[in-house]
Amino acid sequence: MKYKLSRPIRQCSFIWQRFGTNIRSLSASALTPAKPRLYGQPTAKTHPHLMKPGEVTPGITATEYEFRRARLINMLPENSVAIALGYRTRYMSNKVLYISNNLQFMHYPFHQNTDFFYLCGFNEPDAAIVLEKNNTRKGYKMTMFVPPKNTSVEMWDGSRTGVLGAVEIFGADEAIESTRFNSKIKEIVKNYKDIYIDLPAKTNILSSDSIYKSTSRAYVKPLSRIIQELRLIKSDSEIALMKVAGQITGKAFIETIKFTNLGFTEHDLYAKVDFECRIRGAQYLAYVPVVAGGINALTLHYVRNDMPLQNGDLVLVDAGSEYHGYASDITRTWPINGKFSPAQRDLYEVVLNANRQCIKLCTEKKNISLNKIHEKSVQFIKEGLSSLGFDLVEGDVDRVLYPHHVGHYLGLDVHDTHDLERSRILKSGMVITIEPGVYIPPNDAYPKHFHGMGIRIEDDVLVGETDPYVLSSIAPKEIVDIEYCMEN
Repeated sequence: MKYKLSRPIRQCSFIWQRFGTNIRSLSASALTPAKPRLYGQPTAKTHPHLMKPGEVTPGITATEYEFRRARLINMLPENSVAIALGYRTRYMSNKVLYISNNLQFMHYPFHQNTDFFYLCGFNEPDAAIVLEKNNTRKGYKMTMFVPPKNTSVEMWDGSRTGVLGAVEIFGADEAIESTRFNSKIKEIVKNYKDIYIDLPAKTNILSSDSIYKSTSRAYVKPLSRIIQELRLIKSDSEIALMKVAGQITGKAFIETIKFTNLGFTEHDLYAKVDFECRIRGAQYLAYVPVVAGGINALTLHYVRNDMPLQNGDLVLVDAGSEYHGYASDITRTWPINGKFSPAQRDLYEVVLNANRQCIKLCTEKKNISLNKIHEKSVQFIKEGLSSLGFDLVEGDVDRVLYPHHVGHYLGLDVHDTHDLERSRILKSGMVITIEPGVYIPPNDAYPKHFHGMGIRIEDDVLVGETDPYVLSSIAPKEIVDIEYCMEN
């Protein structure tokens, strides 16, 4: 006897015969939207709220990363190869969980080697990028070494991008599991005369020792300084990210100033500025902040941040957010009780004037370097202190009362491009900090009513051709604005 199949069953039979698909599986997948594949970091597909199509990292496109690599290759001689290694994972606890004979570790939040990150945007540990200069239209071959996909590891630590993702997302011409780096790199470097890499360089599974064993050290040359030359002038995309970083931190300062009250501790302000940065989109603080009440501000890198705030004292807060890799670095000083005393006001105005005058110099037209601006800042501080009755002798200002530099370069690192001299002339597109300060120790050589005061005012400044652009302008620094902020 023949049975006549119903229409739905005939459709199911057709699907099975045509596609070899179980109708139950097909129905489940059809009813449930497919989730995008997860990688070791955000992508435009998985994080459309953070990234646009074509971006490798938020705000930076694949085209820009390729342009960076091409610029680097153009700076290298023929028959050369550049090798940049990422950082390894750092663990904060040796033993966390022991389940099914599987020992697990708790690690710190990962922060990538910024030279490596600048070239490709890959943000997982134990990775490397190799750029071989050649005569192709692109000018180089890009090989990436990345951690392999590993179901067990990813169950604990999250998704990995893997070799397929390195090609698909980061544009590698070839991608190899990083466990093969030490053997594979020997085959690569033997073909080149000049090898650019920063030594010694070791991660958990990558080692520059492999290069030493494959070639004469005479052919190995440092890479970082060349990359830093590229990083010094910021692109429009980088500037856009740094503007947001400055706005985030500036708004966090407003809320932290308003939050300040008697009975609080330095740690309370630390927690507040951290929260306000993160809630506005920062991934984390760019560095451990300085939150120094009263005489603690005389310690330039005070990071204990654990003392009570005292009525009548100032508090100095040096903090910055990191927004998709780019740092801000801002310092403000304000009275804990909401009102500057006459002595605090006088000393604050000396530092504020130096800050204002130095920012005006941050243009290409002025044909000036950071070192020259520092010399100017010392002079501004000397003149201001003398007007307040300080009897200054040689070395008082630049060795005791204002012992640090007026500024530094800023970008992917807080102290960005650290190998580049501050004696070079400022060019449009550079981003620098301007941070004069005064720190008065309890010494009878100085007027007593200023003893124990530490004041620093730091802004992030984009150098322009004729005018500077202050990225941190949202953070209040005028006395009237600070006091108004604390009243409201």
